Amino acid sequence: MNLGKPLPCSHLKEYRKHHGLQGYRSLQTHFRTAPSGRTAVGKFQSLIPRCSLCSLRRCRLYLCLICSSISCSDHAAAHSQANPGHEIAVDVDRAEVFCCVCADQVYDPDFDTAVMAKQFLELPKGREKDRCRKRRAAPAHDIERASSRETILVLDCGVKNRSCQPLRLRGLNNLGNTCFMNSVLQTLLHTPPLKNYFLGDWHNRELCRKQRSRRRRRAVEAGELSCLVCDVDSVFSEAFSGNPTPYSPARFLFSWWQHSSNLASYEQQDAHEFFISMLDMIHESERSTLQNKVGFGDCHCIAHRVFSGVLRSDVTCTICGFTSTTYDPCVDLSLDLEPSTDSKSNKSSRISTLMGCLDLFTRPERLGPDQKLYCQHCEMHQDSVKQMSIRRLPLVLCFHIKRFEHSLRRGTSKKIDQYLQFPFSLDMTPYLSYSIIRNRFGNRIFAFEGDESDVSNDLSSEFEVFAVITHTGRLESGHYLTYLRLGERWYKCDDAWITQVSDGAVRASQGYMMYYVQKQIK
Repeated sequence: MNLGKPLPCSHLKEYRKHHGLQGYRSLQTHFRTAPSGRTAVGKFQSLIPRCSLCSLRRCRLYLCLICSSISCSDHAAAHSQANPGHEIAVDVDRAEVFCCVCADQVYDPDFDTAVMAKQFLELPKGREKDRCRKRRAAPAHDIERASSRETILVLDCGVKNRSCQPLRLRGLNNLGNTCFMNSVLQTLLHTPPLKNYFLGDWHNRELCRKQRSRRRRRAVEAGELSCLVCDVDSVFSEAFSGNPTPYSPARFLFSWWQHSSNLASYEQQDAHEFFISMLDMIHESERSTLQNKVGFGDCHCIAHRVFSGVLRSDVTCTICGFTSTTYDPCVDLSLDLEPSTDSKSNKSSRISTLMGCLDLFTRPERLGPDQKLYCQHCEMHQDSVKQMSIRRLPLVLCFHIKRFEHSLRRGTSKKIDQYLQFPFSLDMTPYLSYSIIRNRFGNRIFAFEGDESDVSNDLSSEFEVFAVITHTGRLESGHYLTYLRLGERWYKCDDAWITQVSDGAVRASQGYMMYYVQKQIK
């Protein structure tokens, strides 16, 4: 299958051939937009939409664009088989085009236009005057009040005065369950070192294209993939072009599919997995032009120059004190939430702090009997204690909060809806290797570990948050969005919608990934 070009759904093409935009226009009056910016299909004859065959209402429902019949995910294909020509439907909850035969979301820019036009019409009158009005930040606990005062920005609603729009912010259209991609792209677009790299033309698309054209015949024969970094560069160019209308990153999506054919579908993906795959693909794309081709701990590609740090692992024998030390590169820190049960009251506190999660990450941990260390001093396997620390900080810190819990024994998965407090400014000094070693062994150890202090002090340990990716909803049908910090203001990027919010709204969000940049390079 060739994923180099977007392949349109043949059933959608046939539907458009016979019906044009008639179905989209007739459905437009039934679109309902929530305050968060999410659009769904509403105003049914019954108060609660149900599948016409099984009467289920707690699953994904699809509205046929021909007969307006509602089918659940189990009966959508049966409806299209029983009624030829009824293959195209609309997801009731998400307002996205769905092919009942392909059993997948399909992207049609004309449908997005119909949705966006309806959203523009539903903007309250007088909103244009309120857009430039300064707002007092809502308190952290008053999230509902903060949400009600959100200000819609950067959408092309026919407003002539755009002086109060945030510069360099552009919404990204949802191409069918691609909120995971949009949330990460918005973060990468506003990661200071990455933005300086791509907007500074350090990756020249024309030069890269010429270099590839020299070996085009050999590349075609070998099945070489297109340059993903060039496609990322194109997204940067579009995002900072000054065009305020939402951008559809379809070309980038299909390029990513080409590099990850096993993920080539419109199904919802995990934002963290997408972020890691993005860095890996940028590394692979740039590796051919780099002189060093060893492990990415020594890599000079832009992805690892920005996000790569080094972790230190100390495993100590509890009998004689012998310590085995290893170093591993990392591009993020995956942190467990603190235990949610209060031991005193035996009640769920449901609150964690980022510093508490970092303390948990760097806390000494006694290894189990199946993980005994082979002690070179004792010359046998002994009980041991393992402690993690950060030997070298990256320019940009990414914290991944483990909110999705999977049990192999029970075969179940669940989401942890636990509130996490995180600071806007963060000092990482207590979690660096030389701090951990000093706290554990005292100053005497530094006669043997002097390199740790030198490595840790190369860069600043003071960081400031600039992006937060959140996940709302259930495990199987949630939604990702991004909060971005530009100057002293925060903006919520919910696919195509850009909204100014208060500090309190950000603090009250359910953080899934948090990005901090060193203060000296911000």
